[in-house]
Amino acid sequence: MKRIILVSNRLPVTIEKEGNSFKITPSSGGLATGLSSVSKNYQCLWLGFPGIVSGDMTDQEKKEIEQSLLEKHNCYPVHLDYQEIKNYYNGFSNKTIWPLFHYFQYYTNYENKTWEYYKEVNQKFYEELIKIITQDDIVWIHDYQLMLLPELLKNKFPSIRVGFFLHIPFPSYEIFRQLPWDREILEGILGADFIGFHTFSYVRHFLSSVQQVLGYENTFGQINTGSRIIKVDAIPMGIDYNKFARSSADGNVKREQRIIQKDLRKQKVILSVDRLDYTKGLIERLEAIDLFFTNYPDYIGKVTLIMVAVPSRTKIDSYHSLKNRVDETIGRINGKFSRIGWTPIKYMYRSINFQTLSALYSLADVTLVTPIRDGMNLVAKEYIASITNKKGVLILSEMAGVSEELGEAIIVNPNNKDEIAAALDSALQMPPNEQANRIKSMQERLKRNDIFKWASLFIEKLEATKAIEEKFGSKILTDENKQTILLSYKQSKKRVFILDYDGTLTGFKNKIEDAKPDNELYQLLSNLCKDTRNSVVIISGRTRDNLDKFFSKYPITLVAEHGAWIKDLNKEWISLVNTNLEWKKDITPILQTYVDRTPKSFIEEKTFSLVWHYRNSDIDLASIRLKELKETLISIVANLNLGILDGKKVLEIKSLDINKGKTALDIINNNSYDFIIAIGDDVTDEDIFISMPKDAHTIKVGIKNSMARHNLRDYKEVRSLLKEFTQ
Repeated sequence: MKRIILVSNRLPVTIEKEGNSFKITPSSGGLATGLSSVSKNYQCLWLGFPGIVSGDMTDQEKKEIEQSLLEKHNCYPVHLDYQEIKNYYNGFSNKTIWPLFHYFQYYTNYENKTWEYYKEVNQKFYEELIKIITQDDIVWIHDYQLMLLPELLKNKFPSIRVGFFLHIPFPSYEIFRQLPWDREILEGILGADFIGFHTFSYVRHFLSSVQQVLGYENTFGQINTGSRIIKVDAIPMGIDYNKFARSSADGNVKREQRIIQKDLRKQKVILSVDRLDYTKGLIERLEAIDLFFTNYPDYIGKVTLIMVAVPSRTKIDSYHSLKNRVDETIGRINGKFSRIGWTPIKYMYRSINFQTLSALYSLADVTLVTPIRDGMNLVAKEYIASITNKKGVLILSEMAGVSEELGEAIIVNPNNKDEIAAALDSALQMPPNEQANRIKSMQERLKRNDIFKWASLFIEKLEATKAIEEKFGSKILTDENKQTILLSYKQSKKRVFILDYDGTLTGFKNKIEDAKPDNELYQLLSNLCKDTRNSVVIISGRTRDNLDKFFSKYPITLVAEHGAWIKDLNKEWISLVNTNLEWKKDITPILQTYVDRTPKSFIEEKTFSLVWHYRNSDIDLASIRLKELKETLISIVANLNLGILDGKKVLEIKSLDINKGKTALDIINNNSYDFIIAIGDDVTDEDIFISMPKDAHTIKVGIKNSMARHNLRDYKEVRSLLKEFTQ
């Protein structure tokens, strides 16, 4: 059985110092609880923060704790100091990411200092992880505190399966773009092979942000970065269903039920259980309770709200402020409606154990779960699973991820107090048979999709990415292939290197940018040219001026505008196309119309072609305009001997006589090369691959379908290969 290394901010246990000894207790929270259940079915090792600050322990105590955690709990600690907790956890994680991703921009801080700590702690997790990892492990990284870790790990161990699951909402692009470090966050997450979210809405927002920020498009949830294939999907997290379903039979739970019932007598119970967090809609919920008793006074003295608020992030100012508001609001409502022997709200500001929670679930006539925004919310699932008498109603916010699964609940807008008040009345009046039918449907669904199903499905989908990678990477240039090519090179007497530029020799993708070669590339080309048996051809979509500016000092054959112009060594440019350019007068006004209708797009005029660039435009709008433009042009270009080239965020209209493959073949036919290698990443380079002789070595850059014999992942691998020819 393969080992799964679970990585999260917190371990499923917490260490506390008591005098000269240490106490280890289970951690609270849905993630810790859920994945503790997962570890029962898998060989797991869990890495995370143990809950005690490193400054509170000696080095010897740290070693003892590490040994105890590993031997007794299959855990491995990542030690954090006070400043790291303050800035990485309380700072960037919970004052930047948490509020922004939950659409609370008002609470969001953008501080470079906390961002730097976030990067440092993610690096620390990485450094601890590589101490224990093996090539056969599966690594499953969890949540918003560790969004940079997947990329760090994948860069070091490209063959290891890495999964990432985000347990909070992923916001829309319009919200996400407010983050100054949006690119770094996305690149960090995309280090994973499989990325999971609770709902399809979060998947959609993530894919949109990836496309808008990084330019990577997707097909059916598969992102192709050029060098890797990444799968993204929605897998709602479940609960340990049987644990809650069987809880009512527990003696301790029954004893708690009797204590609670004695206090409540025959009153109806509305239950509210949350962490004390501004995303949970606590104030709005309390104001709805106020409105409920105001609009439906017959319930006064007959219905009690039990409100459990678990302390959370107590060192953050906004949480202090929220607690004060909750206390004041509860006091006001109780003062307004209380009667002798009855108060409308019983408030518990503390953590409660499993037995008490189960007792409350089983006694609740209505459970009110109305967060303003929530990734999933397992309380709703736990409540439904705990019902054994088929009596109970769930009122659920449409803003909670769980609402997409539990459609039989009464769904409300958490900001609509009148709707919540009316929903409470409907719930308390709901006939028993309707309650039973709704509960049955939800319970059957939760039973099928429990925590074990969630975990196994995630691992299954993560493992499946290996097959996807193997399919697309089946032509990846192996060491054996490389040695064959190098041997052929050494045995040859006249060689030619036919090389694309953008995306092949450099990481630049945009053809207009002043993407001047770096010193490493210049040195590489210089070394290739030193051998008199070598001829180097750079064949690009760039203009003559661009290529002259970059390579005029080198003995290289240059081909510009996809084969329209050629410059042999340091001679003059020669046109390879004899064509009438009158068509430009007809096409330019059409393109200009689409420039006007697509902000940030522009036209580039080359000698024999026109190019519409939309790389800086809104992706969704540009995709619509692109389709319209192609449909408009098709009927026009058919009679003008013109072709439409759909490239990387460009649409190019050019003469059909212009073809990289034709130009490359002419170069080969005019010489007697006994070693030919052609490397490119663009769709136009396919013409080269098709035109090459059978004994030529053709290489596509990127994980893409191609007519080339082999693939390399990126320009860095291209440079690495070319260096071997000069050694």
